[in-house]
Amino acid sequence: MILILTSFGTSPNILVQVPESLRVKEPTPVLFPKDRTIMQSAMVVPPFLGSSFVGFKEALAFKESQGDYFTINTLGYLGKYQFGVGTLQLMGVYNATKFLNDPTLQEKVFRTNLARNKWILRKDIQRFSGKRIKGIEITESGILAAAHLAGPGNVKKFLRSYGEWDVEDAYGTSIFHYLEQFSGYDVSSIKAVRNPRI
Repeated sequence: MILILTSFGTSPNILVQVPESLRVKEPTPVLFPKDRTIMQSAMVVPPFLGSSFVGFKEALAFKESQGDYFTINTLGYLGKYQFGVGTLQLMGVYNATKFLNDPTLQEKVFRTNLARNKWILRKDIQRFSGKRIKGIEITESGILAAAHLAGPGNVKKFLRSYGEWDVEDAYGTSIFHYLEQFSGYDVSSIKAVRNPRI
């Protein structure tokens, strides 16, 4: 049995007992139900993914949409990772409805977009990883998360100005915040690819 200290919403930290048999020890394939009502009732935040790539993508997805493949936010961003139509077209996806209703496609687009951002930011990742800007350590995963939020061009401007140039999305989340929140994950499985497409 493992005790996990966690926080739910505005509640104080709570100790949760988790049986050893439920610990996630390695990434596992997930089958996605086609029925949205089943999906909503089965959504669980995975607590044991740590700093793995799966931990990175699930933490980012939870921040973006609470892990909901079938959501559209107030600005029209789609799915679990909240993609805009323009980014989808860059990835070779031209049917937003199909994208929204296909979790497997959403996962492919997410990885493809990471590969694209890693290519665009490859020199900045090499130059800034391990350095500190405004008190936070810059890591590759933080850079890729920030690029997901604000685009790779804006992240370049932030890094090259040493944090003097920052932007926020419409909900008030900044590049600095994502660099800090998503620091230290292992994203080495993502290979930089120039102009990747689905």
